[in-house]
Amino acid sequence: MTPEPSADAPAHAIETVFRIESPRIIAGVARIVRDVGIAEELAQDALVAALEQWPREGVPGNPGAWLMATAKHRAIDLVRRRERYARKLVEMGRDLEASAPHGHIDEPADPDDIDDDLLRLVFTACHPVLSAEARIALTLRLLGGLTTVEIARAYLVPEATVAQRIVRAKRTLAAKAVAFEVPYGPEREARLGSVLEVIYLIFNEGYAATAGDDLLRPALCEDALRLARVLAELMPKEPEVHGLAALLEIQASRSAARTGPSGEPVLLKDQQRSRWNRLLIRRGFAALARAEAVSTGGGPGPYVLQAAIAACHAHAYSYEETDWARIATLYGLLAARTPSPVVELNRAVAVSMAEGPGAGLAIVDALVAEPALRGYYLLPSVRGDLLVRLGRVEEARGEFERAASLTRNERERGLLLGRAEECG
Repeated sequence: MTPEPSADAPAHAIETVFRIESPRIIAGVARIVRDVGIAEELAQDALVAALEQWPREGVPGNPGAWLMATAKHRAIDLVRRRERYARKLVEMGRDLEASAPHGHIDEPADPDDIDDDLLRLVFTACHPVLSAEARIALTLRLLGGLTTVEIARAYLVPEATVAQRIVRAKRTLAAKAVAFEVPYGPEREARLGSVLEVIYLIFNEGYAATAGDDLLRPALCEDALRLARVLAELMPKEPEVHGLAALLEIQASRSAARTGPSGEPVLLKDQQRSRWNRLLIRRGFAALARAEAVSTGGGPGPYVLQAAIAACHAHAYSYEETDWARIATLYGLLAARTPSPVVELNRAVAVSMAEGPGAGLAIVDALVAEPALRGYYLLPSVRGDLLVRLGRVEEARGEFERAASLTRNERERGLLLGRAEECG
């Protein structure tokens, strides 16, 4: 007999769709209400409506469009009801009616318009009235659709801290009446650093999810890559913008090779490089060349350096042919430019390949007492790998088991436990 579908299956499917579509919905609605906090609430209202209607009436042909239109309908109703939005409603006029007329579920807006809304959302969330930490947390929540737990893991801070940052950030933006727009001139430059970091972190969450059953979250990678490309067109003379675009293009080129047939992670040294996307690699090389062409002195920035590291991997036809000495040098420059224990951990890997596992282990051992890495699973994972290469397999087993206990991604946990078993 065919098993009966779970009663939770429709709700799970709806929540999955919502998680994918929520950044676009929030961005599209924020353009109407000019308040990211209210926009997020209206997006949640659309989710509640879907949970009520779809199990009864069936999932619409274009669920993303349904959610977007429902949220926009409610946004227009809210604008009409509240006197303080009356002036904005008049200014928007027919544009609002055209964007989501009552009683009709439209197809999604033009993709370029959606991207523009996402870009506005990033710059709004990265307004200087917010602290740097609040900007990152808010944008990851709104644009990336990350939970407070995932953001806390990415930043190695308590979940309660992240939740407080997000709540206060929304209140501050509303109280200061921050415009929902892409700024120009000096104001744009002032926000650029936070914007680049947000896009980078969103891509990283898609490239290696901090939690869940899947290693990859492709929708996040696609949104981050699309934003980086739009930003590069918007700011053609900024080398770090092109550097970030180059980094994401090259990293994204490996996506198909990073998982096996069952979704299991495939380590870089075991990846079939023939599966790397050559078009994305060429785009990355071109973006890196643009970054170098518009550089004005002072040395390359952190995103240009990371793109150069990624380019070293992309140039190599095999893992063994990789120019590890150059990668170690580039990580040294990156560590000098932006000191970070995570950068130092990556440098240790490159040094181990260029000079031997003993040299890499010395760097890693110096990081063991680093407070910021106490719960970071890649520290024991890297240490375990170096111990295996040194023949200290029993110690390595303990490191892999510890790394497995720290990760919240099921695919990563399976890989680490498998490596621990191999050491037995």
